[in-house]
Amino acid sequence: MQGANENYFKWLFKQLKGWPQQNYYLFWFSLGCQIMTLVDHPITPVAIITFIGTTLGVLCVLAINATKAVNGWLGLLSAACFIYVGFEAKNYLSMFEQLAYVLTLDIPILISVRTWNDDTKNHLKKFSSKEWIISIIFTLVVWALSAYLIGHLTNDPRPIYDGMAFAISLTGGIVCFLRYNNQYFWWLTSGIAQLILWAITFKQGDASLGMAINSSVYVVNDILAFTVSPWFNTGRRRLGLKEIK
Repeated sequence: MQGANENYFKWLFKQLKGWPQQNYYLFWFSLGCQIMTLVDHPITPVAIITFIGTTLGVLCVLAINATKAVNGWLGLLSAACFIYVGFEAKNYLSMFEQLAYVLTLDIPILISVRTWNDDTKNHLKKFSSKEWIISIIFTLVVWALSAYLIGHLTNDPRPIYDGMAFAISLTGGIVCFLRYNNQYFWWLTSGIAQLILWAITFKQGDASLGMAINSSVYVVNDILAFTVSPWFNTGRRRLGLKEIK
């Protein structure tokens, strides 16, 4: 049993290798920004947990970009940090956003962690008109309902922005679970929505700048994915994979 566990952790560690080179550049850039933000402001429990969460979160999205199954554990750990930060900032829907990621991304990946890499790379799909319409309508309905409910049932000071980020992210998680590469249109929009949410939250004094920086790094990662990730044909050609039709 011990040998099996050692092999499993060695395998997980290897999942941090073989990414597109641009992914590593983005990670080290993000880490440098987060360290500067951490030491330039009062070091509090929220600041430390934000730093840990954003570091793991960037690794997670870069691992998804590279179709590496280690993103399951990275996502689970970063979600725990972001739930705490969301609660402290009163961005309550950001907490549910993380729970949605756990249910649609992290747990399914952890259940099939050994096969997720190949299954994902070899079974990717693209939206037809039907999937586009369903996904857009679903996003708008969830945004309206979640913003209304969280604004009336809690003291969330930013229900419109919180609901927007939640709805887009929830749709993105479901689309990723179903292995459609169109998820990246939602991730890109989600990153912008989260950047707006956490920038406003920081301006109002309810969160550290680290969350806004993290969201901006997510946006860069999502743009990067269109060119180097196996989720898209440009990246697949570089890796010698069959194109998505």
